[in-house]
Amino acid sequence: MSTETGAATGSETSRIHNIGYRAYDGPRLGRAYARRSLYSQSLRGSFGLGRSVKSKVLPMLLFGVMCLVAAIIVAVAIATPDSTKLPIKYTSFAIYLQAVIGLFIASQAPQAVSRDLRFKTVPLYFSRPIERSDYVIAKFAAMASALFVLTGAPLVILYIGALLGKFDFADQTKWFAQGMVSVALLSVLFAGLGLVMAAFTPRRGFGVAAVIALLTITYGAVSTVQGIAWSTESEGAVKWLGLFSPITLIDGVQTAFLGASSAFPGGYGPGAGAGAVYLLVVLALVAGSYAVLMRRYRKVGL
Repeated sequence: MSTETGAATGSETSRIHNIGYRAYDGPRLGRAYARRSLYSQSLRGSFGLGRSVKSKVLPMLLFGVMCLVAAIIVAVAIATPDSTKLPIKYTSFAIYLQAVIGLFIASQAPQAVSRDLRFKTVPLYFSRPIERSDYVIAKFAAMASALFVLTGAPLVILYIGALLGKFDFADQTKWFAQGMVSVALLSVLFAGLGLVMAAFTPRRGFGVAAVIALLTITYGAVSTVQGIAWSTESEGAVKWLGLFSPITLIDGVQTAFLGASSAFPGGYGPGAGAGAVYLLVVLALVAGSYAVLMRRYRKVGL
């Protein structure tokens, strides 16, 4: 009797009940869709879209400042009698507004990656059909795109204003194209460096401080040493010192290849030979940033 009872009990405990779950028979969108979704969500988040009102204030304010400065420059140029060109070059705009750009990347790069690290949601991404490379590429591309929107939109305002002011179409189009290439290169470089600094701390405040330190301290140090070299008649050292700061790297590349006026002391920017070195360093930093991020997420995704 006990044997029969035990058998009955065992059969009941091993019984499988149909509780109504149905298999998914819809389309399998795969990695490409997941990557695009992560990219668009990260890009929107860089400007606070889809987030709280408080999260929108700073990025939208910085974007507004960039566009407002461009609009003021256009208004001054059009209002000036006999003016035939804008008072500032397209390639110089981002250099002059570097503080605004630095504040944007310092505030938004940690938002893009530090929250995932802090709340340990990275493994959840990798539990889906998405690889570590997809995550890094999506975040990298989204941050670079956000910076390109921030820096490219004011150039569009300058260009449209110049055409409305009936400035020379061919010259303005050429200079506008040079400016867009310059800010595209700046966007990729700053995005990589900003994400690398932010990805090594789950604390957003630490990430903000690290990005600001990287951009401002290096620029301040390089500019100071360049000024000393110029005042001591060591002009040859001025162009090589620019290799040690992100913003002076962009300055050197656009001076050598995009017809920009150098912001180095005395306007002593690199020529084509030194400019090639600048470009190689920029590309190496971009590739290195991607490699560091991939290495970082091999660890945190486990």
